[in-house]
Amino acid sequence: MNSLDNKKNSNTIKFIRDIYSSKDDFIPLHEPRFVGNEKKYLLDTIDSTFVSSVGAYVNRFEDMMQRLTQTKKAIAVVNGTSGIQVALRLVGVKDGDEVLTQALTFVATANAIAYNGAKPVFLDVDLDTMGLSPGAIQHFLEEHGDLREYGCYNKKTGNKISACLPMHTFGFPARIDEIIRICNIWKIPVVEDAAESLGSEYKSQPTGSFGEVGVFSFNGNKIVTSGGGGAIVTNNAALGIKAKYLTTTAKQPHAYEYVHDELGYNYRMPNLNAALACAQLEKLNWFLEKKRELAKKYEEFFKGADVKFRTELPETKANYWLMCVELENRNARDLFLKETNEAKVMTRPIWELMYKLPMYQDCFKDEQVNAKFLVDRIVNIPSSVKN
Repeated sequence: MNSLDNKKNSNTIKFIRDIYSSKDDFIPLHEPRFVGNEKKYLLDTIDSTFVSSVGAYVNRFEDMMQRLTQTKKAIAVVNGTSGIQVALRLVGVKDGDEVLTQALTFVATANAIAYNGAKPVFLDVDLDTMGLSPGAIQHFLEEHGDLREYGCYNKKTGNKISACLPMHTFGFPARIDEIIRICNIWKIPVVEDAAESLGSEYKSQPTGSFGEVGVFSFNGNKIVTSGGGGAIVTNNAALGIKAKYLTTTAKQPHAYEYVHDELGYNYRMPNLNAALACAQLEKLNWFLEKKRELAKKYEEFFKGADVKFRTELPETKANYWLMCVELENRNARDLFLKETNEAKVMTRPIWELMYKLPMYQDCFKDEQVNAKFLVDRIVNIPSSVKN
């Protein structure tokens, strides 16, 4: 790399520091903002003594998520990973099955499949959305799919393909309607990993509301946080009831007896976390507005540069959870990462492809042309909401 590359990176570092009005301090990738009723609701929860998994704020959080996602049922859980695990079980994923997903994702997506005893099938992403490619799904199913009366099977392995799990990468919606159209033909239920996309829309419909089930994360680094937490959403009332039952230890209602009639999970979100989440959800529209203002500044700064700032596509509305740039090549990416982090401006590369991790090396993968291209070039840049 020549001195011109170093100068470009220095200019970017200065621009980011100017945005956050910080000359020397460490600038994180994404930190939470508490500008509403967080303290009030937390104190209210403590005063009520209902700090664990039963309480008014859990119910309020679920009601708010139903309205925000325009779904019939929302279930609060301890984190997004547990939510995906349960969602896959809800649609019928069993031990030995296969689940179509993307290799370009956070490890939780693949882990949730493995927790059900199933095996990920890693398919390529689209270059523009960075999400699971409908074309890759179609190509795989035409070559490997065997459509039977009770579902789709992999004619080479004999295993049932029991679900498809696309992820809306960094809050940029995947082509979810096309994915669902293809999967419906092949009798494959779709579970949306919407962990990163709260507030994002595809063709004016909230992400997470397209598939049989959708799952969100409220981790500390998300656009809205509950400290730790997640939510399962669905328009299928029966699945919603089942989700609540499974995540509350599969306990049958009774005045005093403990009756558990199948394997369940203690995945309930505590009322303390739900109180924090409710206060944060009240500010979601404000967060989204500030995110779009920040994205516009980045877009203007990088306009005409060798570095490409990633923006939302037509017919989509991104929440711009983690904003990202596309560098020219791997060398430019590595230099950008090195110089920004040395300057205490936190940047991170996109994730390692899942099939390169030791536990998933024996899983099927297609050629991954687009995913490999993106791994060499995509970097997340500071994306925190400015007060």
